[in-house]
Amino acid sequence: MTFGAGRPPHASALFTDLYELKMLQAYHRERMEDIAVFDLFVRKLPPERNFLLAAGIDDALRYLEELHFEEAELAYLNSLGQFTPEFLDWLSGFRFSGSVWAVPEGTPVFAEEPILEVVAPIAEAQLVETFLLNQISFQTLVASKGVRSVLAARGKPVIDFGARRAQGTDAALKGARALHIAGFQSTSNMLAGLRYGLPVTGTMAHSYIEAHDDEAGAFREFAALYPDTTLLADTYDTEAGVRRVVELAQQLGAAFQVRSIRLDSGDLGALAHRAREILDAAGLTRVAIIASGGLDEYAIAALVNAGAPIDAYAVGTSVITSADAPKLDTAYKLVEYAGRGRMKLSTHKATLPGRKQVFRRFDGDLLDGDLIALRDEPSDGEPLLREMMRNGHRLTTASPSLAESRVHAARQLARLPPELLALAPADTTSYPVRVSDALRAEQVRVGTGLGKPAPTAGECPEDSTDSRR
Repeated sequence: MTFGAGRPPHASALFTDLYELKMLQAYHRERMEDIAVFDLFVRKLPPERNFLLAAGIDDALRYLEELHFEEAELAYLNSLGQFTPEFLDWLSGFRFSGSVWAVPEGTPVFAEEPILEVVAPIAEAQLVETFLLNQISFQTLVASKGVRSVLAARGKPVIDFGARRAQGTDAALKGARALHIAGFQSTSNMLAGLRYGLPVTGTMAHSYIEAHDDEAGAFREFAALYPDTTLLADTYDTEAGVRRVVELAQQLGAAFQVRSIRLDSGDLGALAHRAREILDAAGLTRVAIIASGGLDEYAIAALVNAGAPIDAYAVGTSVITSADAPKLDTAYKLVEYAGRGRMKLSTHKATLPGRKQVFRRFDGDLLDGDLIALRDEPSDGEPLLREMMRNGHRLTTASPSLAESRVHAARQLARLPPELLALAPADTTSYPVRVSDALRAEQVRVGTGLGKPAPTAGECPEDSTDSRR
């Protein structure tokens, strides 16, 4: 039976900032109802990232489909004394009726490239800013961190242990989802397992061992209840713990089915070597070794490079919090209204006007660079932005399963240049992201109309052929 197909509760329309609703009332009063286009993108990649892995699109689309104001929410807005009865009555029938173009989840993306583009009457497109930024920023952040552990493990399974250190329950759930797209094998988070159909895994805590009078007895009782299990070997003395696993195997004989041991502290490389020697000497070559305890991609890479006999890695705090780069410089900006290009001219935050497409080029099987262009420009590259919602309803082609998004991510990663897959920062010229001549010209034209002849150095991405940094 599949439980993961159940839909999570819809997000409240009040998951927004007050200024969004104030602007909506102003739009409503001024009868501003024309079509607006907003781009969601990342201004700059963190120095520690060579690319980002887009995630959170599915939650964004579901939110837009279900968006409405409930009576209690309208009553709360009324209690604030800032909104007219006419406006609140209008909100009672509020629905999203627009279109969405976005990259598929699991697609590598770079700075300034639209991850998602919303095309809708301006009030509809404006209200959703907070939620879209919240979901796509966080899930992309975690997926982009998690994929580094997957790459560092070089084919060894990586497990999500992050729930207890996540910054809230929603972060733990959405983080587990994003990590699955990034290539994590399983999660310890049971609600994520239910909600998304993810494989779940778990062993025991040190407290279980400590609650028994001796370690051997704890192992014996646990294995009796869960024969095909993992035993935590480092509560007291790791080498002694591994020897007690061997003793249990000798006592049980053919009934011994323990699958693995877990090491959670100390010099994991040295302890894994010693544990492997003890297990192999006892004929327990099939018993695997799982490592956990403060791991990140750098620690995993060091263990793999040192040849540590570790069969799987469990990662928690560092990945769910994206500890080395805990934020993305994401933005959601108006780029067109009433058929005219719009842009921001603020220093270091100038934007690119108009509806866009990102074209990805290839050199054989490998990605060779991206071109950010106007939507209808011809190009020989592969367009990344796909129409996923029209007239407020998701298109059938925009609903891949989580498993399909995971496969898409793996295929895309296999086509990235090797230098981008390394943990160290890559040379920014290794993967050029350019702005097309037509889009540059449109930026100058719109800027001139706003009283600024042309963007100055450092204010817009076209000052370099590479916008990734």
